[in-house]
Amino acid sequence: MPHDAHAHELFFVRAGLDPEAVTKIVADALDGADDGELFLEYRQSESVVLDDRQIKSASFDTAQGFGLRSVAGEAQGYAHGSELSEDAIRRAATTVKAVRSGHSGILADGPARTNAVLYTDLNPLALVPFEAKVKLLEEIDGYARGREPRIKQVSTSLTGSWQAVTILRADGTHAADIRPLVRLNVSVVVAQGERMETGSHGIGGRVTYDGMMEVASWRRCVDEALRQAAINLESIPAPAGEMSVVLGPGWPGVMLHEAIGHGLEGDFNRKGTSAFSGKIGERVAAPGVTVVDDGTLADRRGSITIDDEGTPGGRTVLIEDGILKGYLQDRLNGRLSGVASTGNGRRQSYAHPPIPRMTNTFMLAGERSPDEIIASVRKGIFAVNFGGGQVDITSGKFVFAATEAYLIENGRLGAAVKGATLIGNGPDALTRVAMIGNDLAIDPGVGTCGKDGQGVPVGVGQPTLRIDGLTVGGTAV
Repeated sequence: MPHDAHAHELFFVRAGLDPEAVTKIVADALDGADDGELFLEYRQSESVVLDDRQIKSASFDTAQGFGLRSVAGEAQGYAHGSELSEDAIRRAATTVKAVRSGHSGILADGPARTNAVLYTDLNPLALVPFEAKVKLLEEIDGYARGREPRIKQVSTSLTGSWQAVTILRADGTHAADIRPLVRLNVSVVVAQGERMETGSHGIGGRVTYDGMMEVASWRRCVDEALRQAAINLESIPAPAGEMSVVLGPGWPGVMLHEAIGHGLEGDFNRKGTSAFSGKIGERVAAPGVTVVDDGTLADRRGSITIDDEGTPGGRTVLIEDGILKGYLQDRLNGRLSGVASTGNGRRQSYAHPPIPRMTNTFMLAGERSPDEIIASVRKGIFAVNFGGGQVDITSGKFVFAATEAYLIENGRLGAAVKGATLIGNGPDALTRVAMIGNDLAIDPGVGTCGKDGQGVPVGVGQPTLRIDGLTVGGTAV
């Protein structure tokens, strides 16, 4: 069934809404506004967690609702509700009409239409029985314990959602999308003597559960989690000081996402609060550094056929060969900045207004082999995996903790190190990129980005990179 037909059934036939009546309510609510829309959402979500051979939690939720927004200049009127009825939408319209004063009343043109299909519209939650999901987690637990006699704890989880959205504008035009999302995660604790270390790995995307239920797929997850934990058992305290840092491909792109990507979102730059504000056309990174945000990658966690304002997802070049080319825009910030939306207006749910957000953000590959990059470092750190981090958007300063890292000594990988943190400034770090690998990888589908209290699924990625002169905070004495 086409997305529009799915949406029509969910939001009009099943909910008993009259499309013409709802369109009239929206048109009246937005009369005299600069922009706005009615966002309709239906979502099913589930989570199953197995911890030490027992089901720790199991949940299934269904949510539906609407968000009605009116935009006048920078001001937004936003009202939302979980009741899908004409009366509820009409009450919301009364609220948002308060945002008006001093504007032309010429409603902005609607988004372009798209026929793109980036992921299945099948509901992953309905395709696999609950018992089969529990059995999968039990098999993972048993396999992990059989592989590693030192194991102390195994925690596995399977989460999924199926979201249908329709964006309705005042002229009656609408855009619809059906978005599946699944994730499998494995975490282990391994002990040797009195020392215990952890490892974790996950996979996911806008797909059904089929791929992750294949034995080879989930075994790779377990093997990777066990590998990390075993390596950390042998790790030594990380050194501290200023040195060259080599970042591995794939998930380490989370540092790029946090330290640089947020600073390239349109709202921060329009307000002049980003370290990148007012620098379009200027060199902001070393030659060879090209950073893109691409919401059009098939099946990826951060991909969107349309964003939450109805604009088709796009591929936006943010930095090209070190030169800043543009920012990520939603409709409001794009209009106020005199540019078009880049398809990055996203929201967590119907209860939230859209804001500029990343989709899949990554640095493009260069020409150097990973071995060549490692060999070029006399003394440094090779950071393969990251945990949490903190970033100040205004200054660009960041602190990131490496969960898997190694010494580099005279061009060779040395011992695994524990407790390494990378400290620096995002815009400054971009200028210190000395070598770019030819091994671009996108993360395996586990990222969630938080901003303004809203979480949305994202992808990150990069090739192997050498960055000179980063400060490493360590625990060696």
